Amino acid sequence: MQKVINPIVYAWCLLFAIPFIYSCSSNRNSTKDVVHIPYPLPIPDSMPAVFLPGLVSKDGLDFNAAFSPDGKTFYFSRSRNRKYVIYECSYSGGKWQEPIICKLFDTLYSNTDPFFAADGALYYISNRPVVPTDTTDDYNIYCMSGQENSYAPPRYLPAVNSDSTEYYVSVARSGNIYFASYREGNLDLFMSNKSDTGYEKPVNLGAVVNSADDEHDPLIAPDESFLVFTSGRPGGLGEADLYITHKINGQWQQPVNMGSNINTKTYDYCPNLSPDGKYFFYSSEFEIKWVNSGILKK
Repeated sequence: MQKVINPIVYAWCLLFAIPFIYSCSSNRNSTKDVVHIPYPLPIPDSMPAVFLPGLVSKDGLDFNAAFSPDGKTFYFSRSRNRKYVIYECSYSGGKWQEPIICKLFDTLYSNTDPFFAADGALYYISNRPVVPTDTTDDYNIYCMSGQENSYAPPRYLPAVNSDSTEYYVSVARSGNIYFASYREGNLDLFMSNKSDTGYEKPVNLGAVVNSADDEHDPLIAPDESFLVFTSGRPGGLGEADLYITHKINGQWQQPVNMGSNINTKTYDYCPNLSPDGKYFFYSSEFEIKWVNSGILKK
């Protein structure tokens, strides 16, 4: 998630694989993996639309976008009583219901940036203390493994976290994890390979992706063929824009601004994909927006 860069982004002053659309064949779901998601009408095409206006995008700051693996529950974050709180909006009775505070998270602390991995595990960040004596009010990455009809207690990831703040988690099908961190002084993008023994030491994504400005909120393609992220680098359309970079022959290419159909004069952030890969979600101007994921095609 998200430094005190700008009040629009998460009120910082308070401090998924694209079948039939994306061209990479390794990124397509098999028939058995198809998820039926009861998307609300009207369905957007190449122009973004506000998602579930009146339910999700209401007065105040709503951001993030994450569907449960079965596509029947939508999770997002809301600024509430000087905390970030994760809400869930469920589909039942033929319609999307009024959002409620998700009971998976302890509202004593700020919790935000939910992300469901391919194995069903739920990742997020929280400023909850790592140990009872912890007095550092920074954000760390946690994971809750899926169990039958429930989730295991949150697990701190020591190999990924540092003594600085970690923001916004995205996990590839391989299990490799991408996130933002201040660990080297600047807010940069990092990744950690998932091995048989756990996560390896995170590495900076390098000068092609990162800049002297802040980079955060990474969305990694399920097959790691592209990366979408937010940056405040010069030449953008607003205070911070969404950029996309593709990996060719193992190398990230120069990031490209996603253009005026996506980016605004304010902050654009929190990119994610629907479980079926059909729609691209992101946050902008205090709202959650969605658009056909064909815009991500190189």
